[in-house]
Amino acid sequence: MQPVELWRFLLYFLRLGATGFGGPIALAGFMQRDLVEDKRWVTQQDYTDGLALAQLAPGPLAAQLAIYLGFVRAGVFGATMVAVLFVLPSFLMVWAISIAYVHYGGLPWMQSLFYGIGAAVIGIIARSAVKLTSITLKADRWLWAIFAVVAVTTAWTEREIIWLFPLAGLLTVVLSRPGITSGLHHSALLLLPVQGTVASAATAAAPSLPAIFFFFAKAGAVVFGSGLAIVPFLYGEVVQTQGWLNDRQFLDAVAVAMITPGPVVITVAFVGYLIGGPWGMTAAALGVFLPVYLLVVIPAPYFRRHRSQPAIKAFVEGVTAAATGAIAGAAYVLAVRAIVDAGAALLAVATFAILTRWKISELWLIGGAALIGLWFGTRG
Repeated sequence: MQPVELWRFLLYFLRLGATGFGGPIALAGFMQRDLVEDKRWVTQQDYTDGLALAQLAPGPLAAQLAIYLGFVRAGVFGATMVAVLFVLPSFLMVWAISIAYVHYGGLPWMQSLFYGIGAAVIGIIARSAVKLTSITLKADRWLWAIFAVVAVTTAWTEREIIWLFPLAGLLTVVLSRPGITSGLHHSALLLLPVQGTVASAATAAAPSLPAIFFFFAKAGAVVFGSGLAIVPFLYGEVVQTQGWLNDRQFLDAVAVAMITPGPVVITVAFVGYLIGGPWGMTAAALGVFLPVYLLVVIPAPYFRRHRSQPAIKAFVEGVTAAATGAIAGAAYVLAVRAIVDAGAALLAVATFAILTRWKISELWLIGGAALIGLWFGTRG
């Protein structure tokens, strides 16, 4: 491991948070390429340990990995500074977009813009579901069984059932046999049941700031996966149970997260802004990232000593299979409820096909879909 000044190490994560598009898997890949291979500021073993812990604990993978590497480099102070700098750029961008959305969301051009972006997001989610299935399940029949059960359950209930995830991990530990381990898998879980056509006011009274904070802290503490794995949980609570947002607003929140760099889970900031303004988005962001931070910093020294135990590996595999099933179930809900017309269907299919055939940044596809949506809107 090459020596490096702490300020340069921290500056890297500020830059990554400001320019790192492509979701959690892409961000984790950037860290591997830049910090391990090119700069050699982090050892391969430390990177692998961080990736394993990020999969084992609930919360967004990219943010957890970044925080862990900050802990390895400079202890609790390094982890804290990396957490702040990695999230800050996307938080500020979402703040600016939120202000524009609230002021102009009812205008036809804004509706058309998010119509195109939302369709592209659907294609990206569907592609991620297919890709993750092939990566995480392979030929393991037990993992496929977990996948199928959770996929059907998610499609049927239209929400993420949290207790299925640790249950899948525990059952995999119990049923695992010597020699049956497939290591750790990257997982980016994109789930989004939505409908509706225009942004409008939320259907219930806005909660207090402490209520917003504790709600999002609960979400950050119990949702396994990475990035948009939190989306089905939020949808079930924010839209279906509490009625704080409608379906269209929720889809737009996810679209905003997709067009900004850094951790995709920053979608909670947009949701928080719509619920409670600038202080609401601050409470939401602090709430969702606090348990993520604690669940990395506290177990980090112990995890490094026990990372290779078969039981831990088996638990991670079971949880990952369950989360992948939740993607597939939510993708079905998407297809049924979010494709509102032939134009949206065409945009979603085209996005899926392009991502399947070529390696291209999702940002370009989302930008193109936004322009197409705007063009259709002006013609209509």
